[in-house]
Amino acid sequence: MTAKTRRLTWAGALVACALGGAAVGVAWATPGAGITTTIVAGPSLLGDIDVKSDSDLNQVKIKTKGLSDVYVVHNKIAPGGHTGWHSHPGPSIISVVSGTATEYRDDEPGGLAHPAGTAFVDEGGDHAHVIVNEGTTDLVLVAFQVLPRGAPRRIDLPAP
Repeated sequence: MTAKTRRLTWAGALVACALGGAAVGVAWATPGAGITTTIVAGPSLLGDIDVKSDSDLNQVKIKTKGLSDVYVVHNKIAPGGHTGWHSHPGPSIISVVSGTATEYRDDEPGGLAHPAGTAFVDEGGDHAHVIVNEGTTDLVLVAFQVLPRGAPRRIDLPAP
């Protein structure tokens, strides 16, 4: 076998492995259904912050260390649709603009309902979750995410 033939054989084997690995990932992931995602802003670079705000009504503390990517994401989910099981490498604050978001997590039994006009937090990390529109009208969500610099915004995962 010539050197050129060996290189072509190795190249073909590498391509086959890469395609096979991608196919396995697609087969096991749970992609969303009936969802439209629009990145409104981001990734926007954010450095260290340490913000504290006190009032008679509430207290807010936000602290980051190191570089982060910030995103604002708009999701519209049709009735019966869902996000697919996934995780994020950092926290998200999700506002429910319309509809009711039912969130299922792999580390909690049952679903949590979040109606329009409320917000909830996904702390990110090693748990998986899916957001489902179990209603009859479109579910609209706006998320603010703070993620480690250069990390993927979303990590698709198999259903638990």
